[in-house]
Amino acid sequence: MNNYELMVILTPVLSEEDFKAAQKKYTDFVVENGGTITHSNPWGLKSLAYPIQKKTTAIYWVLEYSAPSDFNEKLKVQFLRDDQILRHMITVLDKYAVEYNAKKRRGVPTGNEKAVEA
Repeated sequence: MNNYELMVILTPVLSEEDFKAAQKKYTDFVVENGGTITHSNPWGLKSLAYPIQKKTTAIYWVLEYSAPSDFNEKLKVQFLRDDQILRHMITVLDKYAVEYNAKKRRGVPTGNEKAVEA
């Protein structure tokens, strides 16, 4: 089992219910194929750096999960079939990235913060 981080950019015309349904669809897909969800972080509606399919905003969602190495190809096929997905990116996380993300979620200082002078 490898650790991955998935960033999904969805079309901005989705309702809140549709967005939650899309999240559930893909988290269930990960679990059904032998993976486990570590963390789900919906970022919400953000501006895009450049237009995608004539859209200047999109809904962002970040998912951290563990899955077998052959799983990502199945997931990629599902994303390419879905009209709601504008872009996606899967990143392999090493043990240091997993530890960093866990510390960040708990609010533990990671050493990258700048000192604030009083």
